[in-house]
Amino acid sequence: TDEIMQQEIRPLVAVDIIEQLHRQFAILSGGRGKDGAPIITFPEFAGFSDIPDEDFLNVVTYLTSIPSLEAASIGFIIIIDRRRDKWSAVKASLTRIAGAFPGNLQLVFVLRPSRFIQRTIADIGIKLYRDDFKMKVPIIMLNSVSDLHGYIDKSQLTRELGGTLEYGHSQWIHHRTAIENFAMTVKTIAQMLQTFGTDLAETELPNDVQCTQDLLSAHTDHHSKLKDELKLAVKQGATLLTCIREPVTRSANSKLSPDELENVATVERLLAQLDETEKAFDQFWTKHHLKLEQCLQLRHFEHDFREVKLALDNLMETQAGFADIGDSVTRVEHLLREQKQLEEKGQEPLEKAQSLALHGEQLIQNNHYAVDSIRPKCVELRRICDDFTNETKKKYDILGKSLELHKQLDKASQWCEAGIYLLASQAVDKCQSQEGAETALTEIEKFLVTAKEHQLSNPKEFYNQFDMILTPEIKANAQRILQKLEDVQEMFDKRQVSLKKLAAKQTRPVQPVAPHPESSPKRASPKITRPAAVGNSTSNHAVLKSTSHMFFSRKHLPGVLITLCHAELQRTQAQVFRCVETAKCHIINELIETERVYVEELQSIMEGYASEMDNPNLVHLIPSALQNKKEILFGNLPEIYEFHNRQIFLKEIENCIENPELLARCFLKR
Repeated sequence: TDEIMQQEIRPLVAVDIIEQLHRQFAILSGGRGKDGAPIITFPEFAGFSDIPDEDFLNVVTYLTSIPSLEAASIGFIIIIDRRRDKWSAVKASLTRIAGAFPGNLQLVFVLRPSRFIQRTIADIGIKLYRDDFKMKVPIIMLNSVSDLHGYIDKSQLTRELGGTLEYGHSQWIHHRTAIENFAMTVKTIAQMLQTFGTDLAETELPNDVQCTQDLLSAHTDHHSKLKDELKLAVKQGATLLTCIREPVTRSANSKLSPDELENVATVERLLAQLDETEKAFDQFWTKHHLKLEQCLQLRHFEHDFREVKLALDNLMETQAGFADIGDSVTRVEHLLREQKQLEEKGQEPLEKAQSLALHGEQLIQNNHYAVDSIRPKCVELRRICDDFTNETKKKYDILGKSLELHKQLDKASQWCEAGIYLLASQAVDKCQSQEGAETALTEIEKFLVTAKEHQLSNPKEFYNQFDMILTPEIKANAQRILQKLEDVQEMFDKRQVSLKKLAAKQTRPVQPVAPHPESSPKRASPKITRPAAVGNSTSNHAVLKSTSHMFFSRKHLPGVLITLCHAELQRTQAQVFRCVETAKCHIINELIETERVYVEELQSIMEGYASEMDNPNLVHLIPSALQNKKEILFGNLPEIYEFHNRQIFLKEIENCIENPELLARCFLKR
């Protein structure tokens, strides 16, 4: 029963008094009176009076503790078998029982000594000493077991008392020991589970992955051991139950005694208690294990979040450093490649961030206890990913516009250079004939068509289109090129006006006349005033009319016209030459700047790589396959650097700034 487990109420167990029980001076056979009162039998025992009081009290106390409280409350029936003994033994037994019996007594049956003299003495003695026994219950003296059968059914008495109740004392002790051991096992397991549950409830969740894994592993191992103990205890109880029921199982005619039935009920109650304890523990463990697993999930999530967040921050920092929009097509294309590389480099951390955010949302959907910690991190991850994606798109848009702008500017600049060279290539002497002028005019008209092909017919239009992304430097360069476009366009306009005049067909023949000395073109040219607006036919006509009136007669008009056109061509040619000179200076400046960058790059390689291979502190960083192979790796790079250094080739190029014609010698003499 449950009382077996309460050591405070019943401190004695069979194993504590096993020797005294084996002496068998008192037994609890399992029989019951008609009203269900438990029967304790004191069988014949020669040395009863020699039993120490402590041993007697322990055994009797233990026997009275076995029946249920309900049965014990009815009162115990005592049967004292002294048929082969003397009156003195009867008296000693009654005296001991009266003075030390711990339970509630209902009846005391005494089987008198069988010998005549001792029976007579017993009859007299019981009358004389009844009051000395201090018993408030009837003491019934019986002459034989037949008399006993009149009070107690034979089925509740052992064979020694003429009954049919099967009783084996050794087996009884074995069953009692097993039941008490099982009860103690159940109690111990319950205490272990309670202690473990208390430890689990008081456990603080770790803040890192490793400690959480260790804690989860330790708790899981402990739980597995306790579950094994539970399984073993259940198996032990089931085996014990089978042993107690063994007589009934062996023979259908057999019946269990009331005490044996109580033993069965006790074991069944212990098994039920064990089952309830296990279920309660499993419920608690399920919650605790889930919390530990969720804690481990959270710690993994937080660890991954820190790593991904660091990678994203570095990515955003690198992207923020890409503020340059480029100052040339080459530079912008280089920036676009870098942006592409950054985008490719960012794919992995972005995918990890998206995956981690999705994992976090799954944790939230699975009712994770740390929702308030997980959700903000998921939001932050998605925000950073969106920021990087949007900023990347913005960078591509800006660099795309910058590339388009610089391509337009380069086309415009190249168109200007080509136009200047075209004007410069048109020799003045060839343009003085009508055929030559028409050819030159055709070349110009064809070239001007290319301005429309390159969308250069309105230069200011594309400048306004890109105004919002222009830096002061690029804006100045754009303004310079646009101004150059206007200048070149103006030169073409002037050249066209001049060539159209030269190509105009004469309606009547011209009579060749030798000019007067004062009308020589070489002498007259300085006196011809420049038209106020080249290309304006009204102004040109006024100038021509004034000039012809001052210097020539009407018959000299064709010669004067040729002279004026020739002078205009010379002025245009001079403008072209000036543009060519400007282009030369621009080219040599670009060459010098490129050479300087090249020298700096060579220097960085020599100092950052070649020299560092000799540094003993860095030898461990060099793969063994590359050690002592500096000459193979870098070859004649030192000689190349010395040649291009500021003291030799670069210096010679820099000396050609004032005289670009000398630049070719720097290359030819090499």
